[in-house]
Amino acid sequence: MLLTLSTTMPDATDLGFLLHKHPDKAQAFEMSGGVATVVWPEATTQRCTVALMLEVDPVALVRSKGNRGSDGFALSQYVNDKPYAASSMLAVALGKVFRTAMTGRCNARPELPGQAVPLEVHIPALPSRGGVDLVARLFAPLGWAVTATPIPLDPQIPEWGDSTFVDLHLAGTARVADALTQLYVLMPVLDDRKHYWISSDEVEKLMRAGGEWLGEHPERELITRRYLGHHRVLVAGAVARLAEVDDVDPEALDNAVSDDPEKGPTPLAVQRKDAVTATLRAEGASTVVDLGCGEGALLHDLVADPAFTRVLGAEVSHRALEVAARRLNLDRTPDTVRARLELIQSSAVYRDDRLAGFDAVVLMEVIEHIDAARLPALERAVFGHARPGSVLVTTPNAEYNVRYEFLPAGQFRHRDHRFEWTRAQFAAWAQTTATAYGYDVRFVGVGDVDPEVGAPTQMAVFRRVSA
Repeated sequence: MLLTLSTTMPDATDLGFLLHKHPDKAQAFEMSGGVATVVWPEATTQRCTVALMLEVDPVALVRSKGNRGSDGFALSQYVNDKPYAASSMLAVALGKVFRTAMTGRCNARPELPGQAVPLEVHIPALPSRGGVDLVARLFAPLGWAVTATPIPLDPQIPEWGDSTFVDLHLAGTARVADALTQLYVLMPVLDDRKHYWISSDEVEKLMRAGGEWLGEHPERELITRRYLGHHRVLVAGAVARLAEVDDVDPEALDNAVSDDPEKGPTPLAVQRKDAVTATLRAEGASTVVDLGCGEGALLHDLVADPAFTRVLGAEVSHRALEVAARRLNLDRTPDTVRARLELIQSSAVYRDDRLAGFDAVVLMEVIEHIDAARLPALERAVFGHARPGSVLVTTPNAEYNVRYEFLPAGQFRHRDHRFEWTRAQFAAWAQTTATAYGYDVRFVGVGDVDPEVGAPTQMAVFRRVSA
C-alpha cells in the first residue's frame, strides 16, 4: 500500500517539521500484521514529497489478536487485496506514524501547523465501494480538486470493465493536520470494511479526527455509518456528539441511524428543544415567537403541541425559511394546524410590529451568532418593543467546552459563533437586561450537569414584572 503527500510551500522541506520526520532519513515502524516505512522521494526547498508504504503479511494479520475473520471463501483471509490497496490498515498506519502531526502540534516551529499550504495527495490503489462518484462526494466538499481514475479489472481484457479500485489524486490548499485527519477517516469509509473489531473507542477516534469538519460535511451520515461499521448504537452516539458540538440539528442526521430498540444518548439539541417546550408550558404561554427559527426544528415540536395556539417562526434567512416550510410539510399540513403557524422574514435586531403581542419569544441558540456590539439592538427590539410576557434565551456554556476532547482549546463550537459566554458572563448580561426592561430572570442548565463546569447549554427565563 502506498500514499504520497507533496507540497510546494515556500520552503517545502518544512514538511519534515510538520510531520515530525527528517527528510534525510528512512524510518520503519512495526505494525500489527506488517511494517510501515516512511521515505522521502524528493526533498528540495521547491518541492517535497513524503511516501508512506505499508507492507502487510496476510498470515501475520490472520493470526493477530482482534482479526475480524471473513465471511467469504475458505482462503479469503489469505488471498485478498489487503496487501495492495489502501484501506483501514493504511489509515491505522497513518495514525500511528503521523500521530503528532494529526493533532496540529509542532514545538520546533509552532507557527507552521496553522498555515494552509499547497498539497498534493496520491493513492495509487484505493478501494471505493461507490465508485468515482463517491470519492468526489467525500473529498470535493473539503476543498480538494479530485481526480479519481477507475482501475480496470484487467488492462488486457477491457471488456471486463472497471474494478472497485481507483487511482486517486487530490490537490488543494489545506493545513497538513486537516489533510491527514481527512484521509484517516475517509480511506476506510470508501473501503467500507475494517480489518479490526469496531468498539466504542471508534466513536472517540471519529470525533477527534472529524471534529472540525465532519459536522458540516454533506455526506456526514454516510461517513458516520461506514466508519463505525454500521453499528447502530455507535452511530447513534456519534450523531449525538456531532449535534452537540457543531450545532447540527439531529433531525438532519436521522438517516444515519436505523430504527432499533436500542437507543443511544439523547442529543443535546433534542434536550434543548424539550427544555424550551417544557418551560413554555410552565410559563403558561400559548402564543409563541421562535425568533431565529432557522430550519424549523423547534417549530416542529411547537406546532405538534395543541397547547400552543399560535406559533410564529421568524428568520432573517429566506433560504432557511424555505427549508423550514419543506420540513414542516406546510403544503400537506391540515388547515387546522396550518392556521396556527406562520413564517415571516425578520431580524432579531430590528423592531418589528409583527413580533408584538405574543405570550413568549424564544431565542434558541441565536445570540451567539450576533456580534456583541449588536446585542443592545436585540434587547431594544425584543424586550423593549415586542415586550412579551416571557423571553427564553439559550446559548452555549463556554466553560463546558473543555469536556469536548476533540474541540481545540479556545475554539468555538460552531464556526459562525461570534462569542461563547461563561455562566457568569451570561448571568451578568441577563440580569442587566432584565433590570433595564422590567423583567426578572432565572437560569436553567440544559443537558448533563458537570459538577465542575455546569451544563453544556445555559438557558435564561425572563418573566415580565412591569407594564
